Amino acid sequence: MIRCDLKGRAALVTGAASGIGLATATMLAENGCRVAVNHLPEDARGPEQVAALRARGLDAIGVAGNVGVAGECEAMVEKAIADLGRLDFLVNNAGTPGTSTTIPPAELGRITDELWRAVIDVNLLGVFRCTKAAAPALKAAGGAVVSVASIAGLDSPGSSMAYGATKAGVISLTKNLARALAPEVRVNAVAPGAVDSSWMIRWTEEQRASSIDKALLRRRCRPEDLAEVILFLLAGAAMVTGQTIVVDGGLTLGR
Repeated sequence: MIRCDLKGRAALVTGAASGIGLATATMLAENGCRVAVNHLPEDARGPEQVAALRARGLDAIGVAGNVGVAGECEAMVEKAIADLGRLDFLVNNAGTPGTSTTIPPAELGRITDELWRAVIDVNLLGVFRCTKAAAPALKAAGGAVVSVASIAGLDSPGSSMAYGATKAGVISLTKNLARALAPEVRVNAVAPGAVDSSWMIRWTEEQRASSIDKALLRRRCRPEDLAEVILFLLAGAAMVTGQTIVVDGGLTLGR
């Protein structure tokens, strides 16, 4: 695990009740950062994970809110900043596939307007809303932003073409937010490949095996693998901004 001194720093991690978000919030807290754990209001895992972090002596608070809802998203960010007292780091991790099973590109009939609206609101507008709301506090702190994109936004079909389009949008948005918030704030992204987590897509055993066989490192990513790179981009990487780092074990190279 990456070790650095983040005492006195504060972070907001969206979608942090599980998976990459929880691993990132945990790693930040283990390095001395005060962390706001965002979760959906109805998700009981959020308060449970905050309680578990606090039981370990880590400095964590919970902030409920859906980043996919205009107004609710901004209010959540404002509350997190008020409760933390400042904001150095923002991790835009919250996301949704909008479907429980993969939709191959040829199955256009399964791509509905409802699916588009769901993934755009959370995966793309959520990133923009959170970053815009957090911008003044981040600028004051000379902070950093990392958003979670996907290899589906580069050259992979992903869970659906709608999902992939939103993640391509995150990669583009990362560049323009880096331009918008410079020089005070750095903005980067990570693009995960196949990750073993409680993601909402039901992968078949064949799909899981394929994602391992095609990866050069012959395994799927763990949430902690992404958290390490996110932490590096937040607390180090002083001259890196506007970039998207692929973290996939060589999956996109081995196909």
